[in-house]
This record gives sequence, structure tokens and C-alpha cells, in this order.
Amino acid sequence: MTELGGLTAAQLIDGYRKGEFTPVDATRAALDRVEGTEPAVNAFVRVDAEAALGQAAESTDRWRRGEPAGLLDGVPVSVKDILLQRGGPTLRGSLGIDPAGSWDEDAPSVARLREHGAVFIGKTTTPEFGWKGVTDSPVSGVTRNPYDPARTAGGSSGGGAAAVALGAGPVALGTDGGGSVRIPGAFCGVFALKPTYGRVPLYPASAFGTLAHVGPMTRDAADAALVMDVISGPDARDWSQLAPPPGSFRDGLDAGVRGLRVAYSPTLGGQVPVQPAVAAAVRGAVERLAELGAHVEEVDPDFSDPVEAFHTLWFSGAARVTQHFSDAQRAALDPGLREICEEGASASALDYLAAVDVRMELGRRMGQFHSTYDLLVTPTLPITAFEAGVEVPKDSGHRRWTGWTPFTYPFNLTQQPAATVPCGLDPAGLPIGVQLVAARHADPLVLRAAHALYASGAADVPGPELPTPGGS
Repeated sequence: MTELGGLTAAQLIDGYRKGEFTPVDATRAALDRVEGTEPAVNAFVRVDAEAALGQAAESTDRWRRGEPAGLLDGVPVSVKDILLQRGGPTLRGSLGIDPAGSWDEDAPSVARLREHGAVFIGKTTTPEFGWKGVTDSPVSGVTRNPYDPARTAGGSSGGGAAAVALGAGPVALGTDGGGSVRIPGAFCGVFALKPTYGRVPLYPASAFGTLAHVGPMTRDAADAALVMDVISGPDARDWSQLAPPPGSFRDGLDAGVRGLRVAYSPTLGGQVPVQPAVAAAVRGAVERLAELGAHVEEVDPDFSDPVEAFHTLWFSGAARVTQHFSDAQRAALDPGLREICEEGASASALDYLAAVDVRMELGRRMGQFHSTYDLLVTPTLPITAFEAGVEVPKDSGHRRWTGWTPFTYPFNLTQQPAATVPCGLDPAGLPIGVQLVAARHADPLVLRAAHALYASGAADVPGPELPTPGGS
């Protein structure tokens, strides 16, 4: 990493304040990183260097006057191409979206970033409508892993996680309906937070309903807390948003984990086979929490795999997205998306309500679980990154992406805050993530525990070697 490309958002802000470098310097460094890595990784669907440098110049002037616009003034950020960003089309990875139009509205989280002076580098890649746990689409092709471009970056916010890992801006906004910031965060070795549902306003409402969250992908937990202070601002367009948070997400971040009651579930009660290297790295992170004073107990939450209920809700949402597509538009869909749309369209109202019942029972069980335990710790994923361009690992026996993401989607059903923290590399040099889950509304606790891992060095994972432009 070059100096500026390796800095966190907080470090950039500190440097601007001290006059050590400017937002223009940081933006040029981020754009240089995009140019040098984009052919190999394919993290961006659109980059507007001229607009970014213009925003950076305005920010530089504000800092010189001592009048920054907000908490992220001059920080290079990227936005997943699911979220509206005025000035350009939001294609959602689909050939069925017409790029013509005014495109004059920001999503709530994007609007808050703009109000706080962030510099928009570009829109990052997504699978079509964010439907799966890897990132490839008819619009942008395959997004690859910064640690090994032959492997997937994960998804559906794979472009954003890859961008952060590569130093193309320290902050990326993503969406998470079944693990979509945590999956690529784990595969790409960055921090990612799925906040409590409604904590970050979302508009337009997701077709996947209340499974879908907006969350940050960052270089560490402290940056995520800073971003949450920005993007949690209210927006009247989201009817399901929560009340404004009572204080800053940075308050108490350094309080540590001493005395916290931590449940460690390595396999969800034997339900999930986990690669040995993943299991060892996650256990190491848990042991670090114990060394820092947490009371750790190996115990499993009381639920069986809710995948069928999740599929009913998820596939029905996908069918709703494409309900009005023409035959020609439907023929151009990602073939896997077309399959699940057909399955979702065949579900009855009673099927959907039965899935809602499963969801409510799971939420009840986890609510009771967290009356005893402050945190649940699991692997983020049972595997490390596999070959790029496929939905499931070769010879895995899985049919859909949910087969290899059993630790993530349950907590979209329950709407709990959950984060992934890097905790090591496997023998092939690929990142491993540990997942921290807390009760609904306990987002600060997740951030605090994650920050403790960073502060103790447990999350110190070497960054990727920069790929050669034009590489595979």
C-alpha cells in the first residue's frame, strides 16, 4: 500500500486537519489505485475521476479555511450500484434497467455522505439486484478477489469490499440482505457491519423487504463507527427507519470487552462443517476476547437452519423485482436469478406467511439467547474464497449460495447487528473472518468488541499484493 492508500478515514481526516496532505492528494491516490487494479479485480462499474477531483478540490478549500463540511469531508468513498447516487444511473447489475433518465436523487445514506463532504470515487459492482453471495453480473462481468484474482471477492457487495482492500478509498457503502457486506468483507479481509434493521434509512425500499440492510465496509471498526455517525441520520422516505441514535457510535468504543458474556459457537451445534484453517483462526480471535477479559463459553444458539424460510422470502422478493419484465428482459437475466424468480413466483401467500412465522420464532429465540449472552461469536463463513465466476464452490454439492453462507443469513431474518472482523489468513494466503452478533439495537456493542480485536492486534491481517494491470 502507498501511504495514503493504506490510511483509514480517521487518519485521513487527522492529516487534513494537520495540513500534512489534502483531499486532492488522497483522491488522486485512490484513483491511481483504481487505475492500477481495475483491470484485474473489476471492482467498479463506473468511475468519475473528474467529478471526484472536483469534489476533492472543494474539500481542500474548506479544510484550508478551517471549515470542513462534516465528519467525512474529503474522504474518498465508493457506493454499491444498488443505492441511488444522483448524477448517474443505478443499474443494479441488470440489463433490464434503462440507464436513460434524470437520475437526480440520492439514497438516504448517500445523501448523508454528501452532506458530510465525502468524495465519491465511483459505483461498485453487484450481482444482478444483489441476489447472490458472489459478484458477477450481465452488466459488469466478474469481480475478483484482491488477494487472488482467480478467486471470488464474495458478494453481493463484492466491489465495495475489494475497493477498500485495495486502498481505492477507505469507505464503501454496501447492502446486506443475507450476508452481502459480511461475506465479501470476510473474503477480502476488511471490516463490514450489518447494522440493526432500520438503523440506516433505506430508500427506495428493497424488494427483499425487511431482510435488506445498508452498512459500511471499512479498514477497521473505528472507521465504521465514524461512518455510522453519518449514515444513521433520519430520512422521511423510509417508513421503517428507527429513531435517531441517542449518541455517537464512537462513544465508548475504547471501553473494551472485560466482563462481557460471550457465546462462542464454532459450528452452530454441529450443523456447519468448517475448514480447519477457518476454525483455528476464529478460535484464536475468541481466545483473544477471553484474554481481554470477556467471559467466554462455548455454547450454541437454539435454532436449526432456517434456509427454507429464507429462500421463500428471498426468492419471492426476487420474483417481485422482475415481475414486470418483458420476455426479452427476462431472457437477459442472470440464469441463476431467473431460476429463483420462477421459484419465488410459485410461492403462495400461505408459504410466505409460514416463512414469516419461522422468522418470528427465530427472532424470539435469539432475543432470549441475548438475555444471557451479550455477544454471539461464529465464523463469518465456513470457507475462504473459492473460484471466481461461479455461485457455489466446485464439487461442494451446494445448489445455491446459501449453502456456504449458513452463518450470515439467519441474522438478516432476526434483524440483529452483525459484523465481520479479519482474524487471519489460510495456508493459501486468503483472509478469514470472525462474526460478532449482538441483540437488536446493540450496534455499539458489536463495534466496541470489534474495535477491541483491532486494538489488540488480533485483526492485523496483511493486505493484498497489488495485482498486475491486465492480469487474470
